[in-house]
Amino acid sequence: MDGELLDFGVSGKLRRLNLIMYDRQTESWWQEFGGEAIVGVYTGVKLEQLPMAMVSWSDFKKSFPDGKVLSKPDSGLPYGLSGYVGYDTYNQLGITSGSNEVTLSRMQRVAGIDLNGESFAAPYSVLREQPVVEAIVGGEPVVVFYEPHTASALDNEVIALGREVGSVGVFSPIVDGDRLSFSPSPEGEDGVFVDEETGSSWDLLGLGTSGPLEGARLTPLPHYPSVLWFSWASFRPDAFIYQP
Repeated sequence: MDGELLDFGVSGKLRRLNLIMYDRQTESWWQEFGGEAIVGVYTGVKLEQLPMAMVSWSDFKKSFPDGKVLSKPDSGLPYGLSGYVGYDTYNQLGITSGSNEVTLSRMQRVAGIDLNGESFAAPYSVLREQPVVEAIVGGEPVVVFYEPHTASALDNEVIALGREVGSVGVFSPIVDGDRLSFSPSPEGEDGVFVDEETGSSWDLLGLGTSGPLEGARLTPLPHYPSVLWFSWASFRPDAFIYQP
C-alpha cells in the first residue's frame, strides 16, 4: 500500500457478521469483504482484489500440477477437519436487505462479481441447473463456470464428508482479441466446458484441455467465489441477481 508492505492479523471483531482484520504497521482496521479500511490511517483505502477460487484439491492439482501448497509440514494442524460444523445451514443467522425482487435463503451460496462499479451475483442454485452463465458486468463480458462435487467446509466435522455444494470459476471470455461463447460439455461431463468458436474444451480453472486452444488459459476475474447470501446482500444490496 503506497509502497509499504503490510501484514495482517485478525482483530477478533465482526461487522455485519464479517471479519475485520488489522495491519500491524498502522493498526488500521480492514473489512474482509471488499478489503476497505474502516478505521485508522488508511480509512477509505481499498486493497487490490486478486483473482482466486475455492475448488476441490483434485481440481487444483489437475489444472496446476506444479502449483505450490501453503502449509507448515510440522504444524500438526488438522486440515481435513472443520471447526464450524453446521454454520452454512443455520438460517437464523444473517441479514437480508436490499431492493431485489429475487428471494434467496440466507445461507444460499452465490458467485459475486464487482466490475467497473457494478455488482452481479449468480446463485449456486441456478448454476447447478445451468453450469455456464454469460453476462455483461460493468460493460465487460464475463463467463461463470460451475462444477459440482466440491464439499462444503462448513457442514461436517470431516470436510471430505460434507454435503456437496460445488465450486465456480469466473473469467473474461476474450482470448487473443476474440470473444468466445461457452456451453457445458455435450457429453455431460461435469467440469468440462466447450467454446463454440473452436470446439476447444476448458476446465473449471480456465485451462484449455483439448482442441485448438489446448494449453491456453482464460483470464480469471476477481470475484467472491462462494459467498453466503446474507453477507452479499448486506454489502451489495442493489446487486443484480442472475436468473435464467
